[in-house]
Amino acid sequence: MKEVIDFFRRLHDNNTREWFDANRAEWTRVKGRFADFTGQLIEGIASFDPTVRGLRPQDCTYRIARDTRFSNDKTPYKNYIGAYIAPKGKKSGYAGYYFHIEPCADSLVWCNLLSAGAVCIEPTVLRSIREEVLDNGAEIEAAVKKAKGFRLCDNNKLKRVPTGFPADSEYAEMLKLKDFYIEQPITEEFLLAPGLLDRTVEEFRRTQPFIAILNRAIQYAYEEMK
Repeated sequence: MKEVIDFFRRLHDNNTREWFDANRAEWTRVKGRFADFTGQLIEGIASFDPTVRGLRPQDCTYRIARDTRFSNDKTPYKNYIGAYIAPKGKKSGYAGYYFHIEPCADSLVWCNLLSAGAVCIEPTVLRSIREEVLDNGAEIEAAVKKAKGFRLCDNNKLKRVPTGFPADSEYAEMLKLKDFYIEQPITEEFLLAPGLLDRTVEEFRRTQPFIAILNRAIQYAYEEMK
């Protein structure tokens, strides 16, 4: 991971097409190393969550080029790299496990981290998850608690409980969420210490009950939409 971190630290400071083209061979090596790690991580997660078995690294990783069409930030490349390991791949809409490296985070929101859950959720799916919260809020809370070291992220939430859900629910704050995921920031020491793969798999193992609950609700929504 040292080579990965060093590359993205320098890319952060030299985010131009000219610099990237001059260092493309290094990027090819970094991308290959990260793909190898992602493949091993998929296998590790599949040992306790068989719904991700058979995924390939390319099913779980992203292009480094940014889409700048609708952004004021016109830098051409992402300053981070990540792998989202979810049933049927990164575009499936299912909740999954996300491994993120961003050594020069420019905000308080993102950094090197592990997270588990779902974001950018379709309205029908989000409603199904909220109904799951109403029906099984205690189970969700227990799953979050079991994922020791992770916290339920509430950065993206409504100001009020959404229409159609009881404002006086004991799970009102959870019902306001627009994304449903738990996260754990990690240090460079975590990334560089021996045994990264095994430690990461063990961290994610504790999040599996949370993922299972979300995907139960997501699957129900998909069946309704057929």
